[in-house]
Amino acid sequence: MAGFSGGCLCGKVRYASTADAVMTAVCHCTHCQKQAGTAYSVIVGVPRSALTVTGTLRDYVDKGDSGLPVHRNFCPECGSPILTLVDAMPQLTFIKAGTLDDTSTLNPTTEIFCSSAQAWTQKAQPERHRFPKGPS
Repeated sequence: MAGFSGGCLCGKVRYASTADAVMTAVCHCTHCQKQAGTAYSVIVGVPRSALTVTGTLRDYVDKGDSGLPVHRNFCPECGSPILTLVDAMPQLTFIKAGTLDDTSTLNPTTEIFCSSAQAWTQKAQPERHRFPKGPS
C-alpha cells in the first residue's frame, strides 16, 4: 500500500503517504460511530512523517480513553472526516479508509473497542484480532 493517496468528497483536501500502512483496523469506539454516522470506522495507520496533506483541515479536539486529546480532522467544505491524530500515539496518523483513492488492497486484521461494538457486527469477521479497548 506504499505510495497511496486520497482525499475528501469535494476534492479540496488531498493527502499522500510515502510509507506502507503499519496497521489497518476496524474501530468500534462510540466516537468513531458518531463521527462516521455508522457502526464503526475503518482506519489506516501510517507514520506521521510519511504523510503530506494539501488543503485546509478543520480540527475537532476530542478526548481519548487515555484522557489525552484526539484530533479529528475533517474538510471544512464538505465535512468528510479525513484523519485522526491521537496524542497518546504521536508517531502515527490514522486515515479514514473511505477517503483512500484505491481501497482494493484494504484488509483490516484487527478490531478495536469491541466492547462498544454494535451487536450485529460481532459475527462479521471472526478471524480478526479483537480487543475490548484500544491499543496500549
